[in-house]
Amino acid sequence: MSQNKPDIAPPPLKNDCFALPPGVNWTPVDEALALLQERLRPVTRIESVPVSRALGRILTVDAIAKRSNPPLPNSAVDGYGFAGGFPEGSHVLPLAEGRAAAGVPFEGTVPAGQALRVLTGAALPEGVDTVILEEDVTVEQGHIAFRGPLRQGANTRKAGEDVAAGDVILPAGRRLTPADLALLSAVGLAGVQVRTPLRVAVLSTGDELVEPGQEAGPGQIFDANRPMLLAVAERLGFEAIDMGRVADERELLRDRLNQAAARADVILTSGGASAGDEDHVSALLREAGAMQEWRIALKPGRPLALGVWNGTPVFGLPGNPVAAMVCTLIFARPAMGLLAGEGWSAPQGFDLPAAFEKRKKPGRREYLRARVRDGRVEVFHSEGSGRISGLSWAEGLAEIEDGERHIRPGDPVRFIPYASFGL
Repeated sequence: MSQNKPDIAPPPLKNDCFALPPGVNWTPVDEALALLQERLRPVTRIESVPVSRALGRILTVDAIAKRSNPPLPNSAVDGYGFAGGFPEGSHVLPLAEGRAAAGVPFEGTVPAGQALRVLTGAALPEGVDTVILEEDVTVEQGHIAFRGPLRQGANTRKAGEDVAAGDVILPAGRRLTPADLALLSAVGLAGVQVRTPLRVAVLSTGDELVEPGQEAGPGQIFDANRPMLLAVAERLGFEAIDMGRVADERELLRDRLNQAAARADVILTSGGASAGDEDHVSALLREAGAMQEWRIALKPGRPLALGVWNGTPVFGLPGNPVAAMVCTLIFARPAMGLLAGEGWSAPQGFDLPAAFEKRKKPGRREYLRARVRDGRVEVFHSEGSGRISGLSWAEGLAEIEDGERHIRPGDPVRFIPYASFGL
């Protein structure tokens, strides 16, 4: 691993990176995901950090073991070591002087036909390839007695049986876990080459929004999207940047987008992403020549406004919190993984019996707020996209495929836990 890697950022995305093929109207979910996977690439920088500060960071190159684990053959138990296995029956061996302990190896060779006291983790000295547990041994007058059979190599670990020096232990694109830090340390790596955390700016738009705790006038609502999206970004291991909320004034929004693009690698907005008179996010992206409206065949949701502002990708999410969450999990989450250098990740789902009945028309993929109880998938009592309580009630999403479906209790249905998205 190079310790002097320059802190160089890749070039910005092109303004037309989200362009749809000519003639596209309604885009199926899988096609939209494939387009994102094809068009996006990492935008974060590369740096080297100590292993102790690498939790949650994304490897840019394969991690290679500098040393085998274990580095030497060693004992897996406290007991007595000797050479070879023994058949059934009673056996008595004289004890050699000394012992072997972890970090304190035995100097010399254990003579054939003799045994040596060994402790867990001790490197096996010459003349020892088998260990018997101390509980299975009687020790008297400088001898040990035990009963066979005992196979050769019992209760020992071979050098490199876990990892051999030169092995690839973790692949590029891996987001490092606590267990990964243990593995990196065990094979002698003090530092790793990783990507800087993806910086995600979150911005709410709309005259109707006020901060929780403020006085809400007629027609006003509290901003629920911003705290939700900031928390999603943080839970995914990204750096969440709160850009506040902006009223429906185009020049104010232009200035806030400029600020966000200067501070972040990707911008999530909610509200103002359609084609109405007050949908200023779409209007500004269109003015910049980088606006694409993806009419995706899914429910809940509405067209996504996708674009690039000053070189920074923008995901214009619906203002409805339920639709904003679903669109974030299904589209923005895997896209941000690519931008972060983590690669594309499809959430793992599980086919489980339904605890509900539903008739669905063909044409759109649906995501229902769902949870699992007693091995069966329950869905929230209302599909209304304004029912924010359903997001909290749920523990994941039930995915209903694009075609026509009549789901009856007991029929298999795909359940995707929030944890599969990284939440």
